[in-house]
Amino acid sequence: MGQLVAAKCRAAGVAVRELDRPLTPDGIAAALAGADMVLVSVPVYATAEVTARLAPHLAAPQILADVGSVKTLPIAAMVEGYGGPVVGTHPLFGPAPAQDDGLRVAVMDGRPGQDVWATELVADWCRRIGFAPFPSTAKEHDKAAAYVQGLNFVTTVAYLAAQAAGGEVRKYLTPSFERRLAAAEKLITKDAALFTALFEANPHSHEAVRNYRNFLNIAAGGDIDLLVRRAEAWWTEKTEKKDNP
Repeated sequence: MGQLVAAKCRAAGVAVRELDRPLTPDGIAAALAGADMVLVSVPVYATAEVTARLAPHLAAPQILADVGSVKTLPIAAMVEGYGGPVVGTHPLFGPAPAQDDGLRVAVMDGRPGQDVWATELVADWCRRIGFAPFPSTAKEHDKAAAYVQGLNFVTTVAYLAAQAAGGEVRKYLTPSFERRLAAAEKLITKDAALFTALFEANPHSHEAVRNYRNFLNIAAGGDIDLLVRRAEAWWTEKTEKKDNP
């Protein structure tokens, strides 16, 4: 993601310097000197450690921001480690987005109600390099991410783990199931460690799982129609048109 952001900056004429491991004091000092914003692109569990290394070389009004997929704990780590303006961001796309991806970015105050100017500057920067920012809060973001990312990952893993891969079931796979397997392959075989870390770092993950379990209990009780009606809310307009031709 850091490489994508750097490339977008250069394409838009925004000066950018890159800093990678090893994070030596001399290297950090040279990279951060005169920067308007320092954007941390690291695994969410490393945010506190990296902030601690950067903070001695930062001073207001320099902005410290991140691109983590979880916001509450990483933002708290940045706020605790740096006394200047902090802004949280989450690009809702991967490091190699498709041509038609919307490139939306959630942007939020590190200290709600403080340093609003910094959040506005980061949003302006996002627009300048071709992203589409929108305002958010850490809590709102993480509750949504617990569903969109965390629960999607956990339920996919649990669903496929519920049945052994071999045996007689192989003879009965349908084309739609094969497509589901294809969609899940990268998630499980390559990105499982990433999504496990995001699940564990999100304070709303277990709440999302408990809520999902309640709906499974409804299914176990036989009231599938209730679940279908609730799920149809994702396509309310289409559903109403179907029911009222």
